[in-house]
Amino acid sequence: MTTSHELNARFSCDGLRFEDAPNGLVRALIETPQAQGEVYLHGAHITRFQPAGHAPVLFLSEKSQFAPDKPIRGGVPLCFPWFGPRADDQSAPMHGLARLVEWEVESVNCDETATQIVLRYAPTTKPYPAWPTCQLRYAISFGAALQMRFEVKNVGEKAFAFEEALHTYFQVGDVRQIEIEGLGETRFLDKTRNLQEDTQFHRAFGISGETDRIYLDTQAACTIHDAVYNRKILVSKENSATTVVWNPWSAKAAAMPDFGDDEWQKMVCIETCNVNKCEVELQPGDKHVMTAKIDSERL
Repeated sequence: MTTSHELNARFSCDGLRFEDAPNGLVRALIETPQAQGEVYLHGAHITRFQPAGHAPVLFLSEKSQFAPDKPIRGGVPLCFPWFGPRADDQSAPMHGLARLVEWEVESVNCDETATQIVLRYAPTTKPYPAWPTCQLRYAISFGAALQMRFEVKNVGEKAFAFEEALHTYFQVGDVRQIEIEGLGETRFLDKTRNLQEDTQFHRAFGISGETDRIYLDTQAACTIHDAVYNRKILVSKENSATTVVWNPWSAKAAAMPDFGDDEWQKMVCIETCNVNKCEVELQPGDKHVMTAKIDSERL
């Protein structure tokens, strides 16, 4: 594994440096006039985004296990090539392998408006028998907004299907006092009711219990209206046909070893994704790109 010293020698610039993190992990620290951020090479995992003058936008659990064989709880986990449990192998890691492997730094670019780090993952051997023959590239830009661009390229001789998600955890003042706007008149699968299909009729809705919904066939932007922090967070996206909204609520949070018992009150996930009925099929030589942009605005 490349060391932080080697990475700094090759890639550091004004506003970005690499450092050693606990348990042998390496992270990039971003500190510019526009924003502060943090990215772990383990799982290409964004753990911090805080625009200047704002409260942190991303939630990170105080119980998160920063270990090479475990996912990080919070921030922006990257789910690929499946979402949730793997249907044909219940022993496979939840949400795929991309968030459990070590990514390489491809490039870094720093300018007056944003600092971008580009990560890649192109294993020479399959990390899992069902891993598709592909190359992954993930560009993350920290500026007044957080921008993410996830690219999958089929470098094999056969088509393959996959699911993907930018499983973003947002920090909120109190999840019981937020409203989520942008999913009105949209069908969803309710995972708390065995994937029963329903429709979100209201323009905006709140969270009042365990919530785990897959909104289908939607490219719409979503806005979190946060009455406690007196701000709104806008999540816009491209080439994403599903949006997942998740909060574990109290009972499920208490059962999770890497999640504080009361932390469910301070977070909500709005996930940019292509999952379930909207999985992606990629032909040999083709490339698929999914993007998300996160803006924070004080009210």
